[in-house]
Amino acid sequence: MRTAAKAARKAAAEADRAAGGRAAAALRDLFMAHDMALADTVVSAYWPMGDEMDPRPLLQALAAVGCRLALPALRGPGRPLDFRAWAPGDPLFPAGFGTEEPAAESPLLEPQVLLVPLLAFDALGYRLGYGGGFYDRSLALLRTRGDILALGLAFSAQQVGQVPRDGNDQKLDGLVTEKAVIRF
Repeated sequence: MRTAAKAARKAAAEADRAAGGRAAAALRDLFMAHDMALADTVVSAYWPMGDEMDPRPLLQALAAVGCRLALPALRGPGRPLDFRAWAPGDPLFPAGFGTEEPAAESPLLEPQVLLVPLLAFDALGYRLGYGGGFYDRSLALLRTRGDILALGLAFSAQQVGQVPRDGNDQKLDGLVTEKAVIRF
């Protein structure tokens, strides 16, 4: 399923290079329409790899309205992610799995909004990731500490009938595509 999901995402990304900007605008508009007080809200996103939906336009917009931003940092296999402070223009450093992350000395933050990458999603709000379980462990931990809004970013072509799941998989609260904002 991961191979097919990667192919669908790649085709969608190649067909529509501006999709990330539209998805970012839709999410920004959603926050504004619900009068979310964005100043000082901690939002963690991911640094895009390959043809993942690009959250960077949204990060720029969120920084402009006073959000505190974070990016995930790997702590090791089988462990939840750390979320380290980051601002547009800050340097990033190579991390595992082809990702980049903020400097190790960047302060740890606890996100209130978590933007999550994925390979596929289903109508119930479950996501198929890369198989490491990092986001599922992180979401489970964050949810024990309080409210967190977990939103997937994806192309609509990444939707599948059902994502395989087990007791460790965490459901998303919503998903933003280039066509719609979906609440689960």
